[in-house]
Amino acid sequence: GEGMTLTAEEKVRVAHHLDRLGIHLIEAGFPASNPKELELFGLLALESFEHAEIAAFGMTRRRGVAPAEDEGLRTLAACFAPVCTIVGKTWSLHLEKVVKVSREENLAMIAESVAFLAASGKRVIYDAEHFLDGFRADREYALACVRAAAAAGAERVVLCDTNGSSLPAQIAEAVSAVVAELGGERVGIHCHNDLELGVANTLAAVDAGATHAQGTMNGIGERTGNANLVSVIGALQLAGGVEVLPSDRLRRLTETAHAVDELLNRPPDARQPFVGRNAFAHKGGMHVAGVRADAATFEHADPAVVGNARRMVISELAGRQTVAEKAAAAGIALDEDAYARVIDRVKQLEHEGFQFEAADGSFELLLRKEAGEYEPLFRLESWRTIVEQRADGRVECEATIKIWVDGQRYVRTAEGNGPVNALDAALRDVIGQVHPHLKDV
Repeated sequence: GEGMTLTAEEKVRVAHHLDRLGIHLIEAGFPASNPKELELFGLLALESFEHAEIAAFGMTRRRGVAPAEDEGLRTLAACFAPVCTIVGKTWSLHLEKVVKVSREENLAMIAESVAFLAASGKRVIYDAEHFLDGFRADREYALACVRAAAAAGAERVVLCDTNGSSLPAQIAEAVSAVVAELGGERVGIHCHNDLELGVANTLAAVDAGATHAQGTMNGIGERTGNANLVSVIGALQLAGGVEVLPSDRLRRLTETAHAVDELLNRPPDARQPFVGRNAFAHKGGMHVAGVRADAATFEHADPAVVGNARRMVISELAGRQTVAEKAAAAGIALDEDAYARVIDRVKQLEHEGFQFEAADGSFELLLRKEAGEYEPLFRLESWRTIVEQRADGRVECEATIKIWVDGQRYVRTAEGNGPVNALDAALRDVIGQVHPHLKDV
């Protein structure tokens, strides 16, 4: 996707995360496309995977070139990967405007490319690019393309909604037609999310008989992304009754999704189904009460099954029971009057613009103050920061802080990358001296 990139080493780490999750096939890239991909396949060749198999990606032969003379196909044949995924054309628009070949030549390109790789000992997956558009434009020719791949030895043919332009009913119709020709065990689906239907279309394909689903972690991909594999797995297994992963591996779904986001240097989507921080969070009083009575009243699944956790969110909508649970978790005893004060204080602060949903530490401090247990770690006397630009153009920040800890006065000065960082360094210098266990917080 745009704005996202990984080094070869980081891609290897992603592959191991996917392997631990239990993903069956990892399409690692096109080894002939650029130096990074070439490096990646060199690294992957040295790795061991418990569950996953690596697939190399490529294209059918070029027009007018024999498979054995096509550099891309020769690279795939020589690659260590036991599985090769090749993509070929299906839609007449692409035959006329992009590759500029006849329909007969395109069928030959598909069949000869698959046969070449199969003869080289590879298991071949054929991705029928723009299959859904091609199926709507010329049903018989689209079917002829996947027949050619299957007859030449493709283990599976994958029907690609490359433009993401299809509706679930259209997916179901096309998949059903191919399953009728080839059998479901040889049919897969590849959906894009341009209509926000990537996951729904993938589920529709499986319901119509497809047994191979392609997707990406967190829906990352071209334009608006691919079918979100996280949601596909969760929906199939928890709602559809299809065992995609063993239960012990399914529990790794959340950590795997977050690990991929971390490697991409982007925050996890809090609202992402199954694995997001908010996926099993309850804020409204009626929802909270229902979940306490029976979690099934407002949860479609047990969050622990996918490695997530239930949260009761503190806000102006929170009731006494939510406050009581937070207090009990922190080991704080409150009387009835204190509960009322806490709830009133939260409502007042949220009205002023404060939020406690993601500020558990701040809420605990509020609880301790109302319980009379609050003991400040220090008392601030004063602070100041200085930002100066040197003659060579460098900008430096310095902060001085004066605080009292346990009746003793401390003065510290520190430099930092900006005034806030400098203040943080100065405060940590004192607090870490008096309370060593806080040095690394």
